[in-house]
Amino acid sequence: MRHRHLSTLTLALGIAVLLDVLRVWLPSVITLFGRAAETPAELLGAFALGWFLLALAAPALVRRTGAAPVGLVAAVVLAAARLALTAQPGGPAQLWLACAGLLAGLVWLAATAASVPRPVAGLALGMAGNAVGHALLGTEDLVWRGGVLAWSLSALLVPAFLAASVAVRRERADTSAAGPSPTGAGHGTTGRRIRVPGRRAWLLCGPALLLAGQVALAPALWSAAAGTGSPAFPGLARPGSGALPGALAVLLFLAAALFRAPARVARVLWPLVLLAGSVLFVTGHLVPAYLLTAAGLGGCLALTDTTGDGPAAADDAAGPGDDGRAGARRGRAAALGMLVFAVATVAYYAAYDLGYPNGWAPVATAVLVALVAATAPVRATPASSGAASPGPVLPTTVRVTVLAGLTALAALGAALHVPPAPARATAAPAAVRVAAYNIRMGFGLDGRLDLDALARELRGADIVLLSEVDRGWWLNGGHDTLALLARRLEMPYVFAPAADPVWGDAVLSRFPARSGQTRRLTAHGAPTGAQALGVTLDLGDRELAVVATHLQPPPGRDPVEQAREVAEFAGRYAAGRPLVLGGDLNTEPADPAFAEFTGAGLVDALAPARPLRTSPADDPRTQIDHVFVSPGLTATEVRAPRTEASDHLPVTLTVTLP
Repeated sequence: MRHRHLSTLTLALGIAVLLDVLRVWLPSVITLFGRAAETPAELLGAFALGWFLLALAAPALVRRTGAAPVGLVAAVVLAAARLALTAQPGGPAQLWLACAGLLAGLVWLAATAASVPRPVAGLALGMAGNAVGHALLGTEDLVWRGGVLAWSLSALLVPAFLAASVAVRRERADTSAAGPSPTGAGHGTTGRRIRVPGRRAWLLCGPALLLAGQVALAPALWSAAAGTGSPAFPGLARPGSGALPGALAVLLFLAAALFRAPARVARVLWPLVLLAGSVLFVTGHLVPAYLLTAAGLGGCLALTDTTGDGPAAADDAAGPGDDGRAGARRGRAAALGMLVFAVATVAYYAAYDLGYPNGWAPVATAVLVALVAATAPVRATPASSGAASPGPVLPTTVRVTVLAGLTALAALGAALHVPPAPARATAAPAAVRVAAYNIRMGFGLDGRLDLDALARELRGADIVLLSEVDRGWWLNGGHDTLALLARRLEMPYVFAPAADPVWGDAVLSRFPARSGQTRRLTAHGAPTGAQALGVTLDLGDRELAVVATHLQPPPGRDPVEQAREVAEFAGRYAAGRPLVLGGDLNTEPADPAFAEFTGAGLVDALAPARPLRTSPADDPRTQIDHVFVSPGLTATEVRAPRTEASDHLPVTLTVTLP
């Protein structure tokens, strides 16, 4: 295999491994260091950004020591951390292993940038390949699965990355022994400004990883978009409807990244398409958002795929001498790009603690990518640069084969993991088992994504009301927690967004859902959005109205205004039918917000078991998770089973129908 092709393969494998580590590091920062908003947002942000600031020193280390040794050592540490995380350590060990893997990955990127002036193909294949693997696994990554499957596949991916890294170093060592690069190092040029090939592409590495993970190549988003329902029935899951659009996103991204469009058209088209996709994402139009973002992101990366930027194009040979100024500048560009990744990620999610609008973060990231791509110089040719052109990074046949293969696998992954089929009508039950649970996006107190533990607590329920449901938050690793949990419970679901299009509340039911309605609640100064979801269930000879919500109190205040809104909404929605209302209400039985529900004529279904403390899960002190029912319904077998599968305890009860 030619040197530049091996470098492309190594870069793609390394990006896939780094993304696996990021999918653990991001939620570990929130759940372990941040302890789910107990740590001040400013301190949490400083901790997260600190690792990326440390990585700014990597280019200097690479220039002093050499790209090959630094890159190989960093690759070994990254690989070791990735394998260690497969053991699912949880707790502080998970956090610090993920931090070590992240820092090693950032150093490896800087070292790789020093010797790879054309990274676009490797970056694109790494991002697309990781997304396809994520889809095939149903968005539940190997590091969270454990068992034979996780270790077997990890034992294929990680050694392949290490073997490719060693092979690249050997080839470079052989090239060095053969003599200096025929084009010359180019570093002796003085009196003119040197344009470094590949620097723009490496600068876009971080922003591209963010936009791909958050929007363009996010299989959880494909799944969430398939369950947006209709205006008459929002949030109803539709089995199988996400397969084709998800595969199309991979196809558009790779086609735009690997096959360069005419420059005059591409400079205008791809930046505009990318910006349109980012705006559609923050406005909640998920399907066109990820399709347009995928195409625009791939096209913008292609615009930076230059083989030379001017008179110093001789540097583009990327021989052993290309670890001087040109390599250091590419390394700095890669480190700065990853710092942009960190800043934009922290800025987007800190809004849910600090209360400012955050839609600008992905849009601003898209603007940066668009500007860098649109102003990239036209690809140099041998005639204009005076250097031998290295030609395409991958042959056309290879690019076509990879494009077709990854697209097909993306479609397979989306088709394999579909929501449970809609429930069928059954004989009228005399009673139903109800559970309400704040699942903290599926992460337990040990910081692990353990959906089996959640499912154990909910198994046996007929109706489940969930709070803090994550359907693809990049900060939590990009998992569709709702779909994964629904498949374990074999229960169809209805979802309603609250904070943003992929975070909110859900109702799962063994009974057919006939209609639904959602009501966005006024913030009243709270930093995180909230809603109320109403679903009508067919119980055979009658209908049952169910309302799921998660009240978000303003800092230091009781959520009395939101409680009043939910109580009024529930009364109108039920329209005389039996009603069950529940969720994380963030209010105690003696508080004014609690009185809004009882004052509206609802009955505290948990009263027989009071005090029923549900938070925090390891030392319950507060009663903030509640279920209310309409008069005439009787609650028995009320429990709050002890578990650390979330930071709240679930509440379970049997509701006897009139």
